[in-house]
Amino acid sequence: MTNQRQAAVSAMTEWLAHPQELGKAPAKIEVAGEFDLHDCHYYILKYKKSLLGKWLVGVCGFEDGETLEPCGHTFSQMEPYDPANAQEKCETMVEMIRQYWMDRAKEEAERQSSAGPFAGFVLLSTPEWDLEAFKAQLKADWDIDYPPDDGKQAASNDGKTVAVFDVDGMTAAASLMEAPVPDGEAEYWANSNFMDKENALAAAQSHTAHVMIAVVDKEHPPRARGELYVKLVSTLLKAPNALGVYTNGTVWLPDYFIQVSEDLKEGNLPLLDLVFVGLVRYEKGVCGWTNGLRAFGKDELEIRDSQQSPQDVHELLLNVSGYLIEGDVTLQDGETLGYTAEQKLHITRSEGINVDGMSLKIGF
Repeated sequence: MTNQRQAAVSAMTEWLAHPQELGKAPAKIEVAGEFDLHDCHYYILKYKKSLLGKWLVGVCGFEDGETLEPCGHTFSQMEPYDPANAQEKCETMVEMIRQYWMDRAKEEAERQSSAGPFAGFVLLSTPEWDLEAFKAQLKADWDIDYPPDDGKQAASNDGKTVAVFDVDGMTAAASLMEAPVPDGEAEYWANSNFMDKENALAAAQSHTAHVMIAVVDKEHPPRARGELYVKLVSTLLKAPNALGVYTNGTVWLPDYFIQVSEDLKEGNLPLLDLVFVGLVRYEKGVCGWTNGLRAFGKDELEIRDSQQSPQDVHELLLNVSGYLIEGDVTLQDGETLGYTAEQKLHITRSEGINVDGMSLKIGF
């Protein structure tokens, strides 16, 4: 048996052994043929679940006739093997796999196109914003020059209430609005701050103005944009009249947001400033959700009616969020994840319950 044929047998055996497939290695497996399709080389495999069982058919593909790494087209619908139509069945499976990955690529492109902007509202006790103090603080905190050293600055700046400038090619915009956030949004969402609800609500209720802040660039990676957003907000929150920031479906107080932003100086992701995890307990159990992943081009996460503690639900959602952002991972409907090889938390993608649009539900 050639090395590639053996690689096909090994890949099919491993695929079948997955808990969501056969759940064990086949009792027997053989290469029954090969063919070329879409510039790839495929092997027809026949296998048995048990020694006395019937032969079933599967397929495994490679990008060429020499590489030993399968191209991802390893699959079986566990249909009976018949030499008369085995290749036809395998070609049908290949087309199905190709369509699946094209659909996933399209979904990912749509998610990425909807990524960002990173935006929020810094709540102020008075309708004042000292732009010169902001510039000096931004330089002191993050070594960011405004206006940039090259002198480029958006023409819309009026020098008093609007700041539009570039940082490493990313466009940042901030504007003083001499009125509260419209429609009582800040007050409503302050209630979701389960860590310090009373003070968050007081900040939202007492604000009389706000600074709208956004990083609107789409050419740079979402993480870079998100980190710039955190830097700008943390500096804005050092203004003497800053009460908090309404962002990602909650209101954070200045001390908390600024403390988390310090993670950036250690080279770490300020996850708690970028993704909010909401929690609520219903009669059937604890429900949790994220708010902030969509800015990274990811689906928001949800856990429904969990019997685990609120702390465990919060920790899981936060850990998975960090995993998705730092590894630029996209979870798919039907996949599983877990902290250990034994833990299998199933993922389903469907219309959101506590979030708008589609979300990934984690069984926990």
